[in-house]
Amino acid sequence: MNLKEWIRPSRTVEGHCDLPCGIYDPEQARIEAESVYNIIKKYNDSKDEVYRQRAIGIKEERAELAKHHLDVLWSDWYKPEKHDAKFPQLKDALKAAVSQGSKVKASVDLAEAQKFLDLIDAVDQIWEKAGGPQETRVARPAATPTRA
Repeated sequence: MNLKEWIRPSRTVEGHCDLPCGIYDPEQARIEAESVYNIIKKYNDSKDEVYRQRAIGIKEERAELAKHHLDVLWSDWYKPEKHDAKFPQLKDALKAAVSQGSKVKASVDLAEAQKFLDLIDAVDQIWEKAGGPQETRVARPAATPTRA
């Protein structure tokens, strides 16, 4: 073994970002979960097996991205010392949403996809009450609408 091989890292580790930006919003997960929901509808409406197989791959990718955004909220934004006393349901809401994302990733059941959206909405409601928009988003000019 030469010196270069000896000092080379044995594995590469990656994080959400190399410089935590402090921007967190459940809406990112919601948008991906909406894609999952619509892809499942299209999958169930199609008889084309090639299309259906392609839809499955895209659905799984979108579900994984939604889970990723929820995981980032859970690991980077959620702080037990800050949130648990005032929002005791937050940790369980995040856990339930991530778990539901795993179910949806492995399913083509539209009801499961709707449940995923509902759980993300529950996280979003808590995030809003916890001051998420003010603490974790860059303010927009007053004339610019934020969400529909």
